[in-house]
Amino acid sequence: MELPLFFHDDPISVNDLVSLSPDASKHIGQVLRLRTGDAIKLTDGKGNFWIATITSNDKKNSIVRVLDHTIVPGPEISVTIAISLLKNAGRFEWFIEKATEIGVSKIIPLICERTERQHFRAERLKNILISAMLQSGQARLARLHDPIEYPKFISEWDGSHHQFIAHCMDGDKKHLADEIARINSGHVDHDARIILIGPEGDFTRDEVEAAIAKKFIAVSLGSNRLRAETAGLVAATLISL
Repeated sequence: MELPLFFHDDPISVNDLVSLSPDASKHIGQVLRLRTGDAIKLTDGKGNFWIATITSNDKKNSIVRVLDHTIVPGPEISVTIAISLLKNAGRFEWFIEKATEIGVSKIIPLICERTERQHFRAERLKNILISAMLQSGQARLARLHDPIEYPKFISEWDGSHHQFIAHCMDGDKKHLADEIARINSGHVDHDARIILIGPEGDFTRDEVEAAIAKKFIAVSLGSNRLRAETAGLVAATLISL
C-alpha cells in the first residue's frame, strides 16, 4: 500500500525529528487516523522522498522521525507550458492542477494582447500545485513563474527547446502529435519542450508571427475548437509523450 505523502520544504536528514505543519498534522490524525508508529512519506518538491514514522500524534503538531531518504531522478523530458492568464480564474487553477498531475515541469503565465484578466494569486496557486503534486505521488513540484508580458517573453526567449505555438488561425500548421513523434524518433536522451497557448480569443497574428520569428513551430491540436485551458491540457499531454 502506498504511504501517504506530505510536503515539507525545510531541510531534512535521516534520523531527524521533524515537526509537521498544522494542516498535515490534522490530516494525519483526523482524516487518515494514523497512529504513533505508522509510516508516512515526505517530499520537498525538489526530487527527494523521505520515509518517516510518527513519534507524536498531535492534531496540531505531529512529529515524525526520518528513517530513509531517496533521490528521484529528474524527468527525461522537461515540459514547459506558457499559457495566457484566463478570464475565469477557476479555469486557470484547474489547468495548473491537471498539468502538475501530468508532470509538467514549468508553467509560465502570459499576458497577451487579448488576455482579459491579469489577477494572479501566487500563494493560492502554489498551494494548488503542491496538492496536485502530492495527489499524483510526485517528488518534483512544477515551477510557477510570475506572469510576464508576451512581447517581453518572446524577446527574451533563447530558443533552447523544441518549441511550438498552438493557434486557431488559418495557415501552414503541423499537428503537434506528429511533431512529437518526429522528435521521439530521434532517441534524444534528454530534451526540453515548450508550447505556447493563447487566451480565450487566441493569439493575434502579430503574436504568432513574433513567435515564428523566434523559431517556434506553429501547430494544431486537432480539428475541434478548444477552450484555452483544455488546449493547455491537451498540449501538456501530447508534448509529454
